[in-house]
Formats: sequence, C-alpha cells, structure tokens
Amino acid sequence: MLSLPIYGPESYDSVNDRFTHAELFRLELEHSLVSLSKWESKFEKPFLGEGEKTEAELLWYINAMHQGDELPEDLHLYLTDDHVRQVNDYINAKMTATWFSEVDDKKNKEVITAEVIYYWMVSLQIPFECQDWHLNRLMTLVRVINEKNAPPKQLSREQIMERNRRLNEERQRKYGTSG
Repeated sequence: MLSLPIYGPESYDSVNDRFTHAELFRLELEHSLVSLSKWESKFEKPFLGEGEKTEAELLWYINAMHQGDELPEDLHLYLTDDHVRQVNDYINAKMTATWFSEVDDKKNKEVITAEVIYYWMVSLQIPFECQDWHLNRLMTLVRVINEKNAPPKQLSREQIMERNRRLNEERQRKYGTSG
C-alpha cells in the first residue's frame, strides 16, 4: 500500500513567521485487481492496454486505488509532480523477489482485462483474497504457476550437443582422461 499525505495551499503563520501547509487528507492507495476492475467498469476499456490514458482517466484510477473515505473532487489541484511520480513508481514496482529467465521473446497479443485475470485466478485455483494484492505480485503468481505447471521444454539439437560436450569435458577433468 502507498500512503501519501496531501497538503493544502500554503499559508503564512505570522506567530512563527513562516509559511506552512496543512495536511488535508491522506491518500491510501492499493494497485490491485479490485482497483483495476473498478476502473475498467467505469471506462469500459482495458487498463493494461497499449493506449495512452488521459489525465482524467489516470486521476480516476487514483480514486479507484484509494482505500479510505471519498476523495475531494478538486484532488488534482493538490497532487504534486512528486505525488504522481510516487504513484507511478508504486504501480510499476515489482513487489516480489521472483524473477524469470527471459528465453522466449514471444509477446502475447492477448488483451488483458480484469475478467481475464479473474479467469486465470479461477483456472489456477488462486484464492480470491489475492485480488487485493499489488497487481504485479498477483501477475507474478499467475506466471509462476503457469511455468511450474508447463511441460518441460524440448532441447534443440544445438542445446543437446552443447550439454553433452560440457558433460564430457567435466567427466574428463574428473577422471583425468583424454577422451
């Protein structure tokens, strides 16, 4: 969860002779499947698609991610560039220690919507509590399950020859033979 303090306009404190900002509210944001689903219900298009989002669409996504009370309608007046950067960093954060070896450069052209992700959750028997996880963490879990359930990949002829060459060299070193 990302927690951001949102401050109001600057005011002058004559007693202490300085400018101050009063905290108006705190944004509590969760980038999750639930947030994604809310946004797609509103705009009726995939959030994870290739197209650019308008400023209004991005602002509405912040509203969809917000976990607290109603946000003020003039929220955009109080968001700073730093807030926007932090929200983008949070959305793009990996949120897991899992990594994948990128062997295949095949890009899946499937349009991914909230319903597709819910389908994956049902198919892979992922509990619905995970819909509240950070979306990138949920997508990583889906990928891990798919990779663990996939049949072993067949080695190419070149890979088999390289493996056999390496094994032969290791055996020759181990047993002190020349072939």
